[in-house]
Amino acid sequence: MKVRPATSEDCKTIHRFICELENTQFDYSRFEEYYMRNLDNKDNIYLVATDSETVTGFLSCHGQYLLHHMDKVFEIQELYVDENYRSQKAGQLLTEALEAILKIQGYKYLEVASNIKRTNAHRFYISNGFAQTHYRFTKTLD
Repeated sequence: MKVRPATSEDCKTIHRFICELENTQFDYSRFEEYYMRNLDNKDNIYLVATDSETVTGFLSCHGQYLLHHMDKVFEIQELYVDENYRSQKAGQLLTEALEAILKIQGYKYLEVASNIKRTNAHRFYISNGFAQTHYRFTKTLD
């Protein structure tokens, strides 16, 4: 298994991954618009894990300058591994590749938020060196 930057050609597969992650069906044309915009944004890092030519996992990460860190902080926004490829180190390879990119660029902060119901994901992050240091609160504005 290898990791490479995501490309525009990966959009349909990543759309499927994100729909599965969120257990919903997002409008593809709108998703594609957002994906392409984010792919071109230098503050985003999109990576895919592949097995031969098959995309098996996806990681998206966004960086922003936060005043309370006085530095640029990156946050994993989505991490998804195809059900058929779980427990084969794809998630670990994706996070390790991201960390390597950030270290090369001189960044030192990486965060992730995970839905409270995703206990397997929590175990994954802890086993990969993340510490639970914050609570995150969400409010939907109607």
